[in-house]
Amino acid sequence: MPVIAPISDATGSGALSVALIDPDGQRRKEVASALAGFQGTAVREYSAFPADLDDLPQMLEQHYDAIILGLDSDPEYAFDVVESLCACGTTTVMVYSAQTDLELAIRFMRAGAREFLSLPLLRADMAGALARVSIRHSATHHARKTSRRLFVFLGSKGGCGVTTIASNFAVALAQESGQRTLLIDLGLPLGDAALNLGMVAEYSTANAVRDPSRLDANFLCSLLTRHPSGLSVLPAPGEFQPVEPSIEAIDKLLAVAKQCFDYVVVDAGSRVDLKNTVLFEESVSLYLIAQVGVSELRNANRLITQYFSTRGRKLQIVLNRYTPHALLFDEEQIAKALTRPALWKVPDDFATARRTQRSATPVALEDSPIATVIHQMARTACGLPATPEKKRGFFLFRKRKDPFPIARPLREIAESREG
Repeated sequence: MPVIAPISDATGSGALSVALIDPDGQRRKEVASALAGFQGTAVREYSAFPADLDDLPQMLEQHYDAIILGLDSDPEYAFDVVESLCACGTTTVMVYSAQTDLELAIRFMRAGAREFLSLPLLRADMAGALARVSIRHSATHHARKTSRRLFVFLGSKGGCGVTTIASNFAVALAQESGQRTLLIDLGLPLGDAALNLGMVAEYSTANAVRDPSRLDANFLCSLLTRHPSGLSVLPAPGEFQPVEPSIEAIDKLLAVAKQCFDYVVVDAGSRVDLKNTVLFEESVSLYLIAQVGVSELRNANRLITQYFSTRGRKLQIVLNRYTPHALLFDEEQIAKALTRPALWKVPDDFATARRTQRSATPVALEDSPIATVIHQMARTACGLPATPEKKRGFFLFRKRKDPFPIARPLREIAESREG
């Protein structure tokens, strides 16, 4: 267990909390001294990295506004620590080194580090880095009050396509919103969200709900897998694991997820047994997936009348594999069975579905009729117009949040090399 120095300055209600981790005592003290010169910064020192990445949440014990790591003692392991810390993006991670190596800096910035500082530290560099941390801290605090959303996908019957729609909706939501988005697969004991996204994950929902007392933001983030689209994923187990999580475990998982992410998408399969969890609260945006068939419409009617009759716009009905020319029922009959019109109709595009399954590519990343509807759903969910406005003339690309912004010290390294 690393030696922990006490917090050096914890005064002020708006104090920034900082964890400083560096096995090199001399360099750690140099950075701690630089931080001590700034009022309102509470610093806790750690004299070693954890022996195992799984021990990182227990080592840190609390949430910090910033975590600063020294790289020079063990750059490779420091890289693994940065990746683990940045998995859910709730803490600003900064790194420092005596090496002015541009390739090293870029590598760590791509892993998620927000700042790359060079030793010896200049007061102006540290002041600028802390100022940026303070801005992000204020923005995150405001976002937590205003924009946390939970989207739950539930099927009227097994095999109606809940996982396909939920996983692709999550990909589209991450892309369209540019916000931190998490997909949770609650299809226990087996689920297919990771398979739909072409992912292989080491950890799963089972790890998260097995011991609720251990679950916090750092532990949750250590379990997540990152999809190339920017989506974070907590998949169901890839192998059969008999898990029966309690209501308390499910509720805590979702509460912690909403602390870390702006949008949380849950694939609930056909699990009506979770009706007593927060998944079914009236504030949740619920997508009920059905197909136009006798049993599917009957099941959908029973679910709506028994559980969701008072939800209004918080309940959105999605008709999957929709083929208007081959339906046994007309629009009026379908609306009557569902007690309301379906808001979304995902077309039956067998060629696209088969192609994306073979290539393990999400449908949402393809140009197809299915992708068009799913992106419309995602844009509406995050408050954008369902269809982007067409621009004339030059092609315009919507500016997204850069997950790896280059800090001022890194630019100085590049400029010094060019000179």
